[in-house]
Amino acid sequence: MSFAFNNPQRISTATRERILAVAEDLGYTPNTLGRMLQAGTTNSIGVLLPQRLAQILENPYFARFLMGVGQVCDREGYTLLLTPPLQDSVLKAIPYAAVDGFIVCGLEIDRGEVAELDRRGIPFVLIDSDRHEGAPHVEVDDRGGAREVARYLLELGHRRLAVLSIDPGPDVAVRGHRGPLGRRLAGIADALADVGMTMEDVRLAEVPATRTEGYEATKELMSANPTAVLALSDVLAYGAIDALREMRVDVPGDVSVTGFDDLAESAWFRPRLTTVRQPIVTKGRMAADFLISAIRGEDQHPHQTLGTSLVVRDSATKPPKNPR
Repeated sequence: MSFAFNNPQRISTATRERILAVAEDLGYTPNTLGRMLQAGTTNSIGVLLPQRLAQILENPYFARFLMGVGQVCDREGYTLLLTPPLQDSVLKAIPYAAVDGFIVCGLEIDRGEVAELDRRGIPFVLIDSDRHEGAPHVEVDDRGGAREVARYLLELGHRRLAVLSIDPGPDVAVRGHRGPLGRRLAGIADALADVGMTMEDVRLAEVPATRTEGYEATKELMSANPTAVLALSDVLAYGAIDALREMRVDVPGDVSVTGFDDLAESAWFRPRLTTVRQPIVTKGRMAADFLISAIRGEDQHPHQTLGTSLVVRDSATKPPKNPR
């Protein structure tokens, strides 16, 4: 039967047809995955995710990113496997994913994942992570984007700022802020320094990147009476505006709100969100292109930084003359 499916040229046409007819009667189909693994290829790429799947799917950023990855998969004939942490460990998830290579997202602190991928000889590309020597890497200008939006708020006259940040994880007290989050906070610090301020002069909340968490955190931040909330993701900004509406705080008349990402919803959200645009789909597409090249053993472009830009809409304006 194996020859009938895998090497039909080694048997006669009549014999092959009889075997296929019997297989159909028995409901037999060949184990495609088993054949691929035996051949050392799966025609599948994996995305190692930094958070649990339910939390990832709540954030529309990943839908945009995976759209870019999926465009390359469709073009090249690859399937896509989403691989969340196993028992809260990205490292433990690696052996259970039958893929030809990985896009590794949000690896702010390497707990052995890079070494494990190298040991197994699995091609990989890092996204939104700290750089590693010799590993392909795609990022955006997080520092420049955050500096630009913070500078915009400061130029409007805001000095009572609240920063709604993405949760850095449990190791932040030891290792400090790393990866894209560290770069975004450094950009804010750059802008503050230009007007003689530091991060000590702003109120900081660090929460998971969901709309609900942004809502809850903003309610607490308002105890400091900020005139502007600078959110480090659009979904956090949406949650902030939800909370301010419930508190009957006018946006932007009483409190300005800005985001970071420029998701599609930000252009028609009310008020339309002022935010930092990053090329999310392009980042996903480039990551997948780099990974396919690595799988095929082609020449690599190890590091690529994509630009960001400030998109000014309706959710930020000058602070009120008589702040709350």
